[in-house]
Amino acid sequence: MNQSTKRPMRNGLLGEKLSHSFSPQIHRALVGDRYAYALFERAPDEVEAFMKGTDWDALNVTIPYKQTVIPYLDIITDEARRIGAVNTVTRLSNGQLKGDNTDYFGFHRTLAACGCDPKGKKALVLGNGGAAATAVTVLSDMGAEVVLIGRSNRSVGGIVPESYETVYERHPDAEVVVNCTPVGMYPKLIGQAPVELNRLPHVKAVFDMVYNPARTALLQEAISLGIPAYNGLLMLVAQAKRASELFLDEALDDGLIEPIVSDIARKTENIILIGMPGSGKSTVGLALSKALGRPFFDTDALIAEDAGRAIPDIFATEGEEYFRALETTAVKKAGMMSGAVIATGGGVVTQERNYAPLSQNGKIVFMHRDLKKLPVSGRPISQANPVEELYARRLPLYKAFADVEIDNDGSPENTVQSILKALGYKSQGGLP
Repeated sequence: MNQSTKRPMRNGLLGEKLSHSFSPQIHRALVGDRYAYALFERAPDEVEAFMKGTDWDALNVTIPYKQTVIPYLDIITDEARRIGAVNTVTRLSNGQLKGDNTDYFGFHRTLAACGCDPKGKKALVLGNGGAAATAVTVLSDMGAEVVLIGRSNRSVGGIVPESYETVYERHPDAEVVVNCTPVGMYPKLIGQAPVELNRLPHVKAVFDMVYNPARTALLQEAISLGIPAYNGLLMLVAQAKRASELFLDEALDDGLIEPIVSDIARKTENIILIGMPGSGKSTVGLALSKALGRPFFDTDALIAEDAGRAIPDIFATEGEEYFRALETTAVKKAGMMSGAVIATGGGVVTQERNYAPLSQNGKIVFMHRDLKKLPVSGRPISQANPVEELYARRLPLYKAFADVEIDNDGSPENTVQSILKALGYKSQGGLP
């Protein structure tokens, strides 16, 4: 942006509902205090007055206004025109408004960072809304054979959508899958996936523009199949970096992108503790939550609170199967949280269904403890089974769930430091 005035630039994000936006912290990390960055929440009937006003210098624009702002612009770049949406607006020195689409750069940068060259490959783009237009445009420019899959007959980039019902029959040779729908997104559609990857045997890369949760059901299936899988967070940061360049009218280092992605991912991911009954998950979890300044939740405490009685009473009156159903409900509730420390019951791994909600937005830590140190009082399963036999049965399950494994035979403080190191936190100080 060319600006003769010396006053600080007034930039921000225009949208309808913005309370959960990462944009302010991303722009702060990119440029510090070189410009102010605000959230401009506006109702649909307020957009025209806002766009014609002079209370801002440059904007990012998010749904549902990426097309709404176009009539108020004097110049639209080729990329924005082809995509049919504007997500960045700059006020030029002559007062004209210029519309751009930095999502193009963001998705292109994501493909490059992941080492995916779509040239000559069949790429399935799921959805035919605004996000799909970006994916279709970038993939087409990179030489992919793009197939659009949608639930309406709306064409995107001149491509007529095909039906989800015929995708497995017609496109088993697809090598790239890009989800541009809200399926899998927190909170309404969490746990759902738009397609079944096991029915697309040649897929080599999966991209989901959703980034909350960090691992949607689609990405979790990709990971389980050994397919490289990426969410939309890198795209979000990369497009913001390009927007900052347009705001400031200067180039910024691409090296800024990855550290910001890692920082946001780390701040928003849950840390989930699993392990044998009595292995110290609650004690270490509390210490870890204090060290990080994060909320702490114990799924056993959630169960007791919801049931209105102690866990031994639930086992005694209703049995283990009933308890496990309550536990899964608590796990789903805890797994939807963000940036929390979560301690689980010792038997949470006995139900495979608990893995997806725990791993969707967090890292799972398996805490080992000397079996001789494990208490059994007040623990129905431990009292009913020799500890050694229980451990032998559960050890493979703990390992299957875990992202990292930690010994907890020392002090809680030492275990906290081991967890931080294993998860890639540089030090306890300064962490979120």
